[in-house]
Amino acid sequence: MRTIQASEISKTVAELCKKACYVVTPDMRKAFENAKESEVSPIGKEILGKILQNADLAEKGVAPICQDTGMTVVFVDIGQDVHIEGGYIEDAINEGVKNGYVDNYLRKSVVAEPLFERKNTTNNTPAVINTRIVKGDKLKITVAPKGFGSENKSVLKMLVPADGVEGVKKVFLEAVKYAGPNSCPPMVLGVGIGGTMDKAALLAKQAAVRSVDSRNEDERYAKLEDELLELARQTGVGPQGLGGLNTAVKVNVEWYPTHIAGLPVAINVNCHAARHASAEL
Repeated sequence: MRTIQASEISKTVAELCKKACYVVTPDMRKAFENAKESEVSPIGKEILGKILQNADLAEKGVAPICQDTGMTVVFVDIGQDVHIEGGYIEDAINEGVKNGYVDNYLRKSVVAEPLFERKNTTNNTPAVINTRIVKGDKLKITVAPKGFGSENKSVLKMLVPADGVEGVKKVFLEAVKYAGPNSCPPMVLGVGIGGTMDKAALLAKQAAVRSVDSRNEDERYAKLEDELLELARQTGVGPQGLGGLNTAVKVNVEWYPTHIAGLPVAINVNCHAARHASAEL
């Protein structure tokens, strides 16, 4: 059994909040460089150059990657041999989010109640926390701030088995067209297939924060990732919706077993910022 202090979790989350909002990950930077190289639209090529320039300025601390520093989504893999001491883990995470956003002057975008008063919590808490018990004695935290220009364009559809692969492609293509320029393309698109309604949505969110260098381990789903990316490119939406090839730089697919009568499909849309940062304790 290994002990981790709640205060260490708070400190780590605060650091990850800042890093995620200021530093474009190396895989995303490379994806933008490749997109700029392949882009056929002159204005699209110029936009991708500006995105890279913005990434440079953000990393120097001039300003966050985007003014919408998102609602903080946190993925936590907790080793079954870990004991957390000094506080409740969700309180520790929210303390870290509060410190990360307040101390670093990141925009606070969370309202305490969604329908009636919609009063800002003033510190970007609470986070949306997804925990999973895993083997071992480590604790891995991934912070993925999610702006709502892209989140609002995400889609969940309950298909039936007869809809098959073509049904999945149809839902995906409709989602990309619906997102259009409003999701600040080029996008990273996470696709979740299977499970239940809620599981498919979680799979899509997990897929959206996977590295753009990664591929699904199942070759059938890896092939589907490539096919969906090509469908996105064929829409011609292009960088910032002004036309071109690079509507998306990557599509990641995750799947899970499902019911004999179901085929849930979720599409989680990430803008070009596609922010995330991870640490292991």
